[in-house]
Amino acid sequence: MADSGTDSSGTDGGRGPHFVQSLERGLAVIRTFSAETPELTLTEVAKATGLSRAAARRFLLTLADLGYVRSDGRLFRLTPRVLDLGYPYLSSLSLADVAAPHLEQLVATVRESSSAAVLDGEDIVYVSRVPTRRIMTVSISIGTRFPAYATSLGRVLLAGLPPAEREAFLERAALARLTPRTITSREDLAAELETVRAQGWSIVDQELELGLISVAAPVHDEQGRVVAAINVSTHASRATPESIRQDLVPVLLDTAAGIEADLHKNSRS
Repeated sequence: MADSGTDSSGTDGGRGPHFVQSLERGLAVIRTFSAETPELTLTEVAKATGLSRAAARRFLLTLADLGYVRSDGRLFRLTPRVLDLGYPYLSSLSLADVAAPHLEQLVATVRESSSAAVLDGEDIVYVSRVPTRRIMTVSISIGTRFPAYATSLGRVLLAGLPPAEREAFLERAALARLTPRTITSREDLAAELETVRAQGWSIVDQELELGLISVAAPVHDEQGRVVAAINVSTHASRATPESIRQDLVPVLLDTAAGIEADLHKNSRS
């Protein structure tokens, strides 16, 4: 059967007999759409997912029947209903609610945008944001994803991983050069993550986008594990790494400590 989800050994590539390949493929179709590719043809979806045109068509039409996709007959795009897939997670995550007032106070103090994010695979995912002004050519909202290796938030989160998990990330990650400043050497990134782990914060200077400079700090749970990161972002014309170390790092670390204290208090209540 084409969509049985298992191979002849009863597993799917070693994933186990429980693994439902059809679900994996359907989610892959949804993830094909992005801010850069909000509309795709059937052929483009098939190529991006590695599915046959017939299989891609079945998944797209099923998603359309469920209300997650719409089509004009040639182009497909996601509908707002896909937000429902992430809402249960975000609504159950106390971090966003706990962090929000702290980020608002931070933004009022430094007059720059601030965000909180968590790590999901090789990306960061924004779970809270307090903007002041548009500083990037791409918009940021709850659920926005960026490659972890090129962001201050991501480097804090990667530095907080157990050594084996951090090494596994370095081995599999595709380190694309997003700007002329982006670190693309695994050895250089490993050294930078070790520095971030030791000092407890990360500054990324125009590696994700030219003109954008940001600093991030970790948020720990009661066991000391890094569960999230918060940052302050600004334009390189208004700050330098040196001024950020002096002016922003102390208040950012204080904010992270305040979020941690409230998270720990909530976990005991």
